[in-house]
Amino acid sequence: MKVAVSAAGKGLDALVDPRFGRAAYFVVVETDSMEFESVSNTQNLQAVQGAGIQAATLVAQHKPQAVLTGHCGPKAFQALQAAGIPVFLGVRGTVEKAVESYKEGNYQAANVPDVSGHWS
Repeated sequence: MKVAVSAAGKGLDALVDPRFGRAAYFVVVETDSMEFESVSNTQNLQAVQGAGIQAATLVAQHKPQAVLTGHCGPKAFQALQAAGIPVFLGVRGTVEKAVESYKEGNYQAANVPDVSGHWS
């Protein structure tokens, strides 16, 4: 199973970025093997608007079965839901610890976004 984690840097050692749409990277991790790919999100870091939707589109292209992040706004949340990708909020620590916690069942999929739009 693949999960995408919003991250402040590349790799499993990177800290989870609490901002989904404006995260510097998404680390896409194969949960069984812990093999990963770091995907740059730099085009959305300074976007005036639309960062969440564009980030959701970028993540959806990698076909994860879940997104792990700190917070997610309404437009990104809706885009991920439309793509059939559940969002897990309140995630902290390193990407590796986040994935391990996810595998242990420590997170529950969110039903609604937890921040308003344009949160930075």
